[in-house]
Parts: sequence; structure tokens; C-alpha cells
Amino acid sequence: MKTQEEIYQYYGTHLKGALAELEEKRKALAKKIILSMAIGIGACIFIAIILGPAIIFLFPFAVIIVLLIAFLIGRSDLGKTYALEFKTRIIQEIIRFIDPGLIYSNKSYIAEPVFMLSDIFKTHPDRYGGDDLVRGAIGETGIEFCELHAEYKTETTDSHGHRRTEWHTIFKGLFIMANFNKNFNGKTIVLPDVAERFFGGFGKMLQGWNMARPELIKLEDPEFEQLFAVYGTDQVEARYILSTSLMERITNFKKKTGKKISLSFVGSKIFIAIPYAENLFEPRLFRTIIDFEPIKKYFDDLQLAMGVVEDLNLNTRIWNKQ
Repeated sequence: MKTQEEIYQYYGTHLKGALAELEEKRKALAKKIILSMAIGIGACIFIAIILGPAIIFLFPFAVIIVLLIAFLIGRSDLGKTYALEFKTRIIQEIIRFIDPGLIYSNKSYIAEPVFMLSDIFKTHPDRYGGDDLVRGAIGETGIEFCELHAEYKTETTDSHGHRRTEWHTIFKGLFIMANFNKNFNGKTIVLPDVAERFFGGFGKMLQGWNMARPELIKLEDPEFEQLFAVYGTDQVEARYILSTSLMERITNFKKKTGKKISLSFVGSKIFIAIPYAENLFEPRLFRTIIDFEPIKKYFDDLQLAMGVVEDLNLNTRIWNKQ
């Protein structure tokens, strides 16, 4: 992994010039959005003054329309061109600097069947997409990761016959798939342990009643057990996979991310899902992009994903792949 000093030097020598050029494009796009919003809000105020207080109840709707205009401009060809150029000139270069053997594709993502193969999430998405796919090998370990957003929809009908569709997030964040150098006969799924943390022994009993999951696996690491609930189709294999050292590494990785991470071991792969509320590799629009701090954040997020190989010791071949 690159050090803070190496990252700062690379930022100064290779990225700052490109960022300065992109900063002018960012300012132009932000100015267009702000101007459009100002005109829209001014028009709403003028109409409200002309039509009087009776129309004031429409003002919130007018504000929503103004914000929608700003969003559409940001998503327009101009906004997409700026984002694409930023990813090509900045994100791609950061990835090459971290590991020149990795391949970056800003519009690609891990396919839905692979996402479902992980068995981390049981709900099948009705809407699925992503971007920023990185793939290649770190040492001897093949790895792929990207941003994903999977959603399902619900439809309800009120007493007046009006249908309403709502979208719910299954997962939004960083999804990682890496080789584990072992063909598993069964599945082992490691999920955030919420029930035991809040309900103690009763929570563990509730986990055992989870009919959507295989059998609950009881392990001998108290700290790991507090953080995770483990389900598996093969008790012996699950304990074989989750050795004392690997449980310790997963615990440390969870603390490093500060997120409710989920993992699974399926086929010969390890899958890791790390939820994020924000989009990770998108450029700023209303704040400068020249500062080092946002660039450091891109480095940190990328190195977090790539660091899985080192953090979980995946390059150590403790098994022969069969």
C-alpha cells in the first residue's frame, strides 16, 4: 500500500495540473446550475407576489421543481462529460499509481448473477446497476470490485385505487470479489450481528431461527461472535475456513472500515459487501477539487478495497485449490 507521503507527492507532481483544468470546468457547471436555480426561485417569488398570498401554498412545489432542474443539469451531457473526464484523468491515474496491473472501467460493474451468487443478500433486485469496476490481480490473488446499487420495489393501492410504487435499497456501496484459492463444497456467510448485540443470548436464539439462512455456526472467538453472525451449509467447512487468524483479520478489517461489512465464501471466491451512503468515486460539484483532502479520500477508498488481499492474507496459499 502507498504511504501518505507517496500519495501527497504523486498528487503534487501528477494530479494537481489536471485537477486545475478540471476545476475550471467544475466552476462553469456549478455556475450554470446556481444561475438556473436563482432564476427559477426568482420566478417563483415574482409569481407569488403577483398572485398574492393565496398561491403561497404552491411555493414548496416550486422549490422542488427548481431543485429538479438543478439535478437534471448535473445529470445532463455537460455534467456527464465532466464526471467522465474526471474519472479518466484522476481516478484511473490513481488506480494505475496504486497498482499498474489493475484495469479500470468507469461504466462497468459486477453482474447481477454474481451479486446473487454471493448469497449475502436474499432479496432479488428489481433494479440493479453500478459503475467504477476495477479488476486484475494483486500478487497471486485475482480481485474485482465496484460500486453497486441494488433495489427492490413494493407496490401498494390506497382506498381510492391509487397505486404507489416505492423503491427500497437492498445494498448500496462497495462490492468486492476475490479468489480464495480453495473450492468450497458449501456456503459460509458472515453477516453483521445486530441481534446478539442488542438482545444478548435471546438475540443468538433469534439468529438460529432465521429460516432464510443455513444453519447458525457457533465459533470460539468472543469478539468475532459479538460482531458477526455466521451461517453455513457445512459446520466443519465453516470452522475450517474461519480459522482463528482469519477471524482476527476480519475483525480488524471491520474496525478499519468502520462499516457493517458482510462476507461470504462460495465456490472458490470470497465476497465482501461494504455499505456506503455516498457515491465513492464521483467528483465534487459545489466544492473545489484541487484540495488534497478529497483526493486522499479517493486513495483511501481504493486502497481499502485493494487492501482486502493483504488484510485477509489472501496471497498466502494455505490450501491447494481442488
